[in-house]
Amino acid sequence: MKEMSSTMPGGQQPQKHYGITSAISLAPPREIDHQYTNKLCDAMKPFGVFEDEEELNHRLAVLGKLNNFVKEWIAEISELKNLPPSAISCVGGKIFTFGSYRLGVHTKGADIDALCVAPRHVERSDFFQSFFEKFKQHEEIKDLRAVEDAFVPVIKFKFDGIEIDLLFARLALQSIPDNLDLRGDSILRNLDIRCIRSLNGCRVTDEILYLVPNKENFRLTLRAIKLWAKRRGIYSNMLGFLGGVSWAMLVARTCQLYPNAVAATLVHKFFLVFSKWEWPNPVLLKQPEDSNLNLPVWDPRVNPSDRYHLMPIITPAYPQQNSTYNVSTSTRCMTETTYLKKNVTDEILQGKAEWSKLFEPPNFFQKYKHYIVLTASASTEENHLEWIGLVESKIRVLVGNLERNEYITLAHVNPQSFPGSKENRNENDFVSMWFIGIIFKKVENAESVNIDLTYDIQSFTDTVYRQANNINMLKDGMKIEATHVKKKQLHQYLPPELVQKKKRSIAELNRSSNGGSSKRISLDSSHLDSSRDTDSGTPFTSPASKPSKPTSDTEDSVSPPKQVFVEGSPAPSAAAAAPDQGMSIPVIGSKPAVKAKSPSPPASSSVPTVLSGDVQPNATSSPREEPNGLEDSVNGAPVKRPHSPTQEDLAKRHKDTEVTRAGTPLSESKAKPIPTLDTSRTQRLPSMELPDASSPLPASNSCRVVKNSIKLALNRHK
Repeated sequence: MKEMSSTMPGGQQPQKHYGITSAISLAPPREIDHQYTNKLCDAMKPFGVFEDEEELNHRLAVLGKLNNFVKEWIAEISELKNLPPSAISCVGGKIFTFGSYRLGVHTKGADIDALCVAPRHVERSDFFQSFFEKFKQHEEIKDLRAVEDAFVPVIKFKFDGIEIDLLFARLALQSIPDNLDLRGDSILRNLDIRCIRSLNGCRVTDEILYLVPNKENFRLTLRAIKLWAKRRGIYSNMLGFLGGVSWAMLVARTCQLYPNAVAATLVHKFFLVFSKWEWPNPVLLKQPEDSNLNLPVWDPRVNPSDRYHLMPIITPAYPQQNSTYNVSTSTRCMTETTYLKKNVTDEILQGKAEWSKLFEPPNFFQKYKHYIVLTASASTEENHLEWIGLVESKIRVLVGNLERNEYITLAHVNPQSFPGSKENRNENDFVSMWFIGIIFKKVENAESVNIDLTYDIQSFTDTVYRQANNINMLKDGMKIEATHVKKKQLHQYLPPELVQKKKRSIAELNRSSNGGSSKRISLDSSHLDSSRDTDSGTPFTSPASKPSKPTSDTEDSVSPPKQVFVEGSPAPSAAAAAPDQGMSIPVIGSKPAVKAKSPSPPASSSVPTVLSGDVQPNATSSPREEPNGLEDSVNGAPVKRPHSPTQEDLAKRHKDTEVTRAGTPLSESKAKPIPTLDTSRTQRLPSMELPDASSPLPASNSCRVVKNSIKLALNRHK
């Protein structure tokens, strides 16, 4: 471990410290701290966060078999490539683990993220061809599937009942020794970008463990914080919250600041530190180092887009990346609000409450007056798993579109998906639903205001359909629907126990959180995090760090508008460019160079209407592009929409829409363009990432994406 020391005044012994600053406290734990830690463990047990000895041994046995299998396969490949017998006997090969399993914080039934490391004569094509075919013949391998075109290519399978995601990295070495250490930066020399991405998960995980003072205290604290975050609905990198690797780095930083504390104290200090953190100051476990390998790293002095990240948490391994580039204004607001509102650890450590209170989740479905229900459906189970994986990976695009609406203060997506009710779907469809709580901003000196969400949601559906078309995923029956509902209408979509006000028991909450969490293929995952609801792929956009200051929500009544059907067409794209000016990396204690004001959630508002899309498969697909950097980012920050349509605009748009229905292309109508995501990039896009308007929608003369218009009329009560 890299330890630093500073001389104390008065000739005292120097104190050691970890990370980039000295420790806040070196106080050793008291007996009562150990007692509270034992109570914390007992409170977490009902949630299944600990595996028993038998399950742990089973995982070790499976990994041992997999490691031997890899060595056997590499030897066979070496023989086919005419290596001499003396070289074949020592080519080696090894399986490394990373993510939650490597950190030692995996839960019962969790999958394992693993990396297959091979010598230089073994190609990636060998891994996805001969290795895949060899695996097919193995009787203990089930549910085998390859995702070769993902941002980080992966083979997924079940090995004797254990789910494993296996990445591949080819090193510039003649052989792979059993004692190979991946932490050295020199190992990245002469590697292609996909191998570097694949190695990144292992390198980050190992570096985190290396930089914490006490691994066992770190692990128990991280288990508690991950459980708390999942209960609070703020655990999902894919949807713009913090993922597993981000929470791990925050806990690791807490451990550095309190190196002698035990888990109960560390949980308390975690909330103390990060409820007062001055974002966007970055969280760093160590000072970034330049290894002169010319790889893209997070650095706001060099990259203008990095200046707009709202909650930068920087990975400690080179090339350093921001693990939270998906965080938006709304998801940051929910995370910060949760820190401030749910810090019950003071009461717990004073004996006024039990640890179970920390893990009580809020009732999301009682929190807002208005919701958007996003529904993804398909006609077969296999198509549904693929479809919801793609839709879920793009929900943060919809949240970003809604945030830019002038009259929306907050768009809070619930990370948990729910199966569709039989009343709201065709009998043979497979349906998943996500719920987004909406808070509308109070409009001063206005009796009523008209808000048009058509383009906000349509640009999202267009993005999903374009990407699905590009990767040739679209199948007959794949649909997206977006509906505005009031809180009192949620019972039409959810079982009564989810929408009622009374609190549920821990057992019910545990069953609810474990139910319906089907394993799916995330098309843009980079496997920094081993949890199932992670997605650490390329950032679709750099979040704005200058949101407008929120005002209170109005008490609104809603007049349902007349629905107007239009034929889908790409929404125009626009965004504000970032100022290209010098900027130093903020450090702890300094005033942030780019300060973001987070909205505080007031009350809410809504309307029952529908925006839907239905599409037939298109035989043609756009050519794919390969990425040339670890992280593609947008040079600019999204801005609020200039205004929502006035009555005159609505009348004009209605007239233009009628013309469109009569045969005029939508692109020729006079409706005011609404800014969507800025997709101008200086680097080529990864194969699974498409800009909003770079390719045509999947449409033909006989089949088009048909959507409804959503217009809200909000009236303020006096």
